[in-house]
Amino acid sequence: MVLFTIFCPITAAVLIMVGAPARKTALAASVLTFAAALFLLATFGYDGRDFQNVTSFIISPEWRLSFTTGIDGLSLIMVLLATIVTVAAVWFAGTIERYENAFYACLLLISGGAIGAFASIDLFFFYAFHELALIPTFLLIGIWGSGNRVAAAWKITIYLAIGSFILLLGLILLYQSVPPGLRSFDIRALQAAAGLGQISADAQRHVYLLLLIGFGILVSLFPFHTWAPEAYASAPAPAAMLLGYTAFCVWPFPCCPKARVTGPVCSWCCCSGTSFT
Repeated sequence: MVLFTIFCPITAAVLIMVGAPARKTALAASVLTFAAALFLLATFGYDGRDFQNVTSFIISPEWRLSFTTGIDGLSLIMVLLATIVTVAAVWFAGTIERYENAFYACLLLISGGAIGAFASIDLFFFYAFHELALIPTFLLIGIWGSGNRVAAAWKITIYLAIGSFILLLGLILLYQSVPPGLRSFDIRALQAAAGLGQISADAQRHVYLLLLIGFGILVSLFPFHTWAPEAYASAPAPAAMLLGYTAFCVWPFPCCPKARVTGPVCSWCCCSGTSFT
């Protein structure tokens, strides 16, 4: 069911791009995805702490790379909220005067990318889905936005590209920090390695700093928040509703338990970013 929740909006986006009725297909896909998320909520076992509904397909045994999805308590809530926002974004989109199919396809790709990032247990696919959610943002603002939409689209693209690159460096460093024989993209294995002291404290601090800066740019934490006001002002309402979910992914942070002394700094940045934007 997790796979259905991820790929239902993505499949619908592809169908819309090849000629399916845009609004009807997008609305049906968003409602089905929301229903799947409700099913996950109803069948979730709240007495366990491990990931549930785990599905895994081995991609590269040599790299220990696999397409692994699953949900825990936090990711379940985020997936459910993402599906609710998707239904609202599609429902209140209104009349799209030009490129209607591309508009709804972009909305569904953002939704599928965000849900995939929340449900991914493998860091490689976490990053891939995260980028899938970011790419259509440029088109939604640049084509269907208002005001100085072209400048806003390029500004958000440059900022998010820099943030994504720094995030990628942090994830690569996290992978490289594990002893060669134990390296894996699986978040559970990385958390276990950090808990057993197989990732040095210095490496954890460096990884945490890169992740904090990368995610800080993506979620517009102070002082990386200057792209957000112009982007939200120029974005069409459905895109603005989904924009916040393209970066709210924090799964790699538990892999750096010895670097959490910077938690108060992160909290201060969150509050400052909210105040300034």
